[in-house]
Amino acid sequence: MFFGAVIYGVWFAQKKKNPVLSTALLSLAFVLIGYLSYTQALVRANYNPPINENNPSDAINYLSYLRREQYGSRSLTYGPLFTARVTDIRRGDPMYKMEGGQYKIYDYKPEYVWEKDQQMVLPRLWSQQPGHAQLYASILGLPRDPSDQSRFVKPTFGQNIGYMFSRQMGFMYMRYFMWNFAGRESDYEWADWMPRLSNKAALPESIKNNKAHDNFYFLPLILGLLGFFIQFTKREKDWLVVAISFLMTGLALVVFLNSPPTEPRERDYIYVGSFYFFALWAGLGVLALQQFLSKVSKNTVTAGVLASVLSLGVPVMMGTKSWDNHDRSNRWHSVDFAKNMLSSCAPNAILFTGGDNDTFPLWYVQEVEGFRTDVRVCNLSLLGTDWYIDQMKRQTYESKPLPITLEMDNFRTGINDQIPFSENPNVKDGIDLQEYIQLVKQNNPAIQVQTTLGQMNVLPSSIFSLKLDTTKIRQSGLVSKEFESLLPGDRMNWNFGQNDITKPELIQLDIIAHNNFERPVYFASTLGSQSYLGLKEFLQLEGYAYRLMPFKVPGARDGFVNSDIMYKNMMTKMAWREMNNPNVYYDETYRGAPTVSARIAFYRLATQLIQEGKLAEAKTVLNRCLEAIPDKAIPYDQISVSFIGPLISVGEKAKALQMAELIMKRSDENLNYYIESNGDSQDIRVNLYQMNLVVQQLHDAKLEAEANKYEAIFNRQYQRLGNRLDDGSGAE
Repeated sequence: MFFGAVIYGVWFAQKKKNPVLSTALLSLAFVLIGYLSYTQALVRANYNPPINENNPSDAINYLSYLRREQYGSRSLTYGPLFTARVTDIRRGDPMYKMEGGQYKIYDYKPEYVWEKDQQMVLPRLWSQQPGHAQLYASILGLPRDPSDQSRFVKPTFGQNIGYMFSRQMGFMYMRYFMWNFAGRESDYEWADWMPRLSNKAALPESIKNNKAHDNFYFLPLILGLLGFFIQFTKREKDWLVVAISFLMTGLALVVFLNSPPTEPRERDYIYVGSFYFFALWAGLGVLALQQFLSKVSKNTVTAGVLASVLSLGVPVMMGTKSWDNHDRSNRWHSVDFAKNMLSSCAPNAILFTGGDNDTFPLWYVQEVEGFRTDVRVCNLSLLGTDWYIDQMKRQTYESKPLPITLEMDNFRTGINDQIPFSENPNVKDGIDLQEYIQLVKQNNPAIQVQTTLGQMNVLPSSIFSLKLDTTKIRQSGLVSKEFESLLPGDRMNWNFGQNDITKPELIQLDIIAHNNFERPVYFASTLGSQSYLGLKEFLQLEGYAYRLMPFKVPGARDGFVNSDIMYKNMMTKMAWREMNNPNVYYDETYRGAPTVSARIAFYRLATQLIQEGKLAEAKTVLNRCLEAIPDKAIPYDQISVSFIGPLISVGEKAKALQMAELIMKRSDENLNYYIESNGDSQDIRVNLYQMNLVVQQLHDAKLEAEANKYEAIFNRQYQRLGNRLDDGSGAE
């Protein structure tokens, strides 16, 4: 009836020749057509495919999917600042579940009440995520609150609005805009636009040779401004349409998105719509140039040809300069990284991974190439959602359902999202993990406290214990002979810490508690420290992933290496195709986690082999890394610096000194540039760290002449900085 009414309305408006009604109804019709495309997700979800994000198979999930509820919300007109604290939690909108063929209310969304004096109109400084308070304070130069050192002084409204203009509109939008129409310094994170910085200091080789170092000399920007003015003067109504579109997809979007102080990656692609509209003005700029030239030559045709020829040079220049940093040919490491991660796992493994960058490549090689489909990839970023947990309880390809005992009513949205730590003196010495999971499943009063929203589960102890069948473990061959003496009695105990349990951690603990070491459980080496659940001393590094073991190596704060397994995995099962090719473009993302994971794995394996006296194998490992990922293709990073000492230990002194000289020269150039151009303090710290580490390793190797030479360079740069590294905010 609704669609029929819309169709009839359009026909009626056309018949009556009512342009306002016709435009309104046609606009509504096209919006509906756009939304109808989402029905394919509804159809697809009901087939239960292995990857079924949000599971929009019924009205509740479908509406949540359309509303993008998994991404949360942020205040736009009035709300709390990052310095605010929650004073109360009230009952919000109802949450529904399907039961007995009906939608029933099972709980209510929590509605947080914030300190009134810590709220503001148009809050721009709002994020409560870990580490963001320090970033805000560093950007604004805010000191700690004298009356409460645990938080910073409340920013003023002027600082709040100033942040919107300088950081959100300036740094997070205009910088991206200028990348497209003026040029770009490099592809390093937070790189500025090229023309502004190039005049401040001589560019170091690390930036000058960066493939994304593109200077457009403002020519595209000038063309766009010419088009802007000619359309404004000649066709004001057309200009208004383009101008509104440009603003709505640019600065208006900045206001609406209200970005936090930092993002996982550069977000220039968000504003691509506004860049398109400015490109329309750049096209019209050719007409403006033609009109100017026609006044000089008095020949319209000649002026048009000349304007076209001159203007054509701009996109040709942009294409020529930008081709090398947009060319993805022969770049295979997204696939190889995924295969290397999966190859680090034993058959039928459970692998905990982090966010999109960790998980999507693995999904690709499993779904498209059918590689290692016996491994169940478990994304911790999604493991806080009920639909994903439910999917983990199903079989996928060769991977059996995960041993999750909690039921849907234990992990629906809003239930056990975060279980607070509240120590009970009666169990402070430890609690059996299996028993605790059962108590959570039963909503047992023994682990509950009363809150304003009702009874809530808590964590009564920071110590977990897990019963072990050591006889079965020994027979399975899980533990190498060299580690058998470390097997505990019938229980393994560990300190989870006095932390709240988030829903992803709750499901992780459920899996570990009821797996009984029957299936190998792995943690990706790219995870944040909290995701390891306090189990680092129990984690055995076997490549790109840590395997959970029933014993611990005391003091192994970053896990321990099984050199036999890891050597076999790294040297026979893994590939780094074209990572040694300097003609292939590897951007900041590639130089991040994928490359760092590889170099860390080689470093950990080599240093373990050196400790075991296996110098020949360690030498092979180090040389394999230098050959597979050389500096000429992917420049040495913070991890590569640590190779100098091990190279000397295995008899590769010449290579070590060559690496030391190159790193010191590059860091010295970078510091000269960053200091003179008022560069980012983090870049300065990284280069100082690298220089200091080179000096330390040469001193340890008793190469005093080289160490003293480089130490003088380090001291000179350190003294130049003075108090520069203290940002004044008290934030480390």
